[in-house]
Amino acid sequence: MDRILVLGPCGAGKSTLAAELGKRLDLPVIHLDAEYWRAGWIEPPREEWEAKVEELIARPRWVMDGNYGSSLARRLQRADLVVNLDYPRRVFFPRMIWRLLKNWGRTRPDVAPGCDERFDLEFWRYTWRYRIDVEPRRAARIAESGVPVIALRSPREARDWLVQSTETMDSWNPALPRKN
Repeated sequence: MDRILVLGPCGAGKSTLAAELGKRLDLPVIHLDAEYWRAGWIEPPREEWEAKVEELIARPRWVMDGNYGSSLARRLQRADLVVNLDYPRRVFFPRMIWRLLKNWGRTRPDVAPGCDERFDLEFWRYTWRYRIDVEPRRAARIAESGVPVIALRSPREARDWLVQSTETMDSWNPALPRKN
């Protein structure tokens, strides 16, 4: 596994899981929020973002976290595995609120410099409606791609999978989680 996508709703822990996965597998980590945004939460022009995605996915090895539906098809073409944090709203929404409160007015390490944590009603609405508006379309794209998917349905399942799947790379088969 040289190229792993980590997907899921805001607040699920994509960046944290990607960072730990990268560390355990000695893979460089790409946080799309850090690549996409400019200081002050300014979006790049579409053509610039598309070129940036091409540059990022052309790298030989990576763990990449972030949703960004407009680039998902291209990223799936290069990915060896998708790790999907398929958490219920009762898990990810409170985590998103906690992240906001904990980092209020500061820039998290997984976003671009100058993008301080703030309240954004549109972002909250997106997060609240994620399983209704985003997940079904994204799941269909992933299924069409044929890329193997690990669906993790709770933070505990994610922790257990992370430990089991990275203990020994020689016997690691993401399609068949190992039992202890």
